[in-house]
Amino acid sequence: MRSKPRQGPERENQVQVADQLHSAAIHLLRRLRVEDVRSGLSAPRLSALSVIVFGGPIAMSELAAAEQVRAPTISRLVADLERDGLVARTAGVEDKRVWRIEATPRGRRLLREGRARRVARLAAELRRLPAGERRLLARAAGILRRLTLPASHPRKR
Repeated sequence: MRSKPRQGPERENQVQVADQLHSAAIHLLRRLRVEDVRSGLSAPRLSALSVIVFGGPIAMSELAAAEQVRAPTISRLVADLERDGLVARTAGVEDKRVWRIEATPRGRRLLREGRARRVARLAAELRRLPAGERRLLARAAGILRRLTLPASHPRKR
């Protein structure tokens, strides 16, 4: 029977930092999500609308994959968003059988306003921190942004 290789202190520290960042990100998003109530949309509908707004026109299958749901679920979400005038369906250019979903001006505005509320709430909380901690968070934000880039993207250090 083989024993597990021991992790060195550097690896253990990376796992601890990753665990703390994961927990902090989830808790921070939950705190900011209270602002989403004012949009009048459920969390799944807001999430799908966000993918549509920031991803540009998108095929239903791509949207389902991005939201990690099955086709019937995404079809219902899109139908609800369409009924509310937040998205519109258009036939694909190359393949008329493929529907592309695009945000309407109203959908883009609703999402921009929601994001502005979240950012304003976070900015108010940041103002309560000492200047040195705000500068540190500004640097950390750049590092976190790099972590969100695809693995194939050249990363600046």
